[in-house]
Amino acid sequence: MIIGKIEDGIVLDHIQAGQGMRLYDILNLDKLDCEVALIQNAPSGKMGRKDILKIDKLIDLDIDAVGFVDPGITVNIIENGERVKRGKPELPERIVDIVKCKNPRCITTIEQELPQVFNLTDRKNKIYRCAYCESKAK
Repeated sequence: MIIGKIEDGIVLDHIQAGQGMRLYDILNLDKLDCEVALIQNAPSGKMGRKDILKIDKLIDLDIDAVGFVDPGITVNIIENGERVKRGKPELPERIVDIVKCKNPRCITTIEQELPQVFNLTDRKNKIYRCAYCESKAK
């Protein structure tokens, strides 16, 4: 399989195998007006298998969403065909409108214009809880 070289854009590498589509959906990459390539189950020396996302445009990337899905992801910024920046996101302390509260009694189910806010309550186990009702995020 051949995926072309990116001149200006973003490459999300080292995504846990099977999480690439989830990240694609959370970042709303289907709404972009540029080429986006999702490579699933690519061989990896470190991980065995991994997913990769290539975005052929420099966009305002939601780093909190990337860190929430997998803080082990490598974010590469490409300009003029060269990598100019490389980094790893951290697990965010707070996420907004990335996941929805599943508690049917939560105020966010009734008041749908409220933002879906979750706070990190257990960094070791990556547990987030709803800011309104304390329900655990799935």
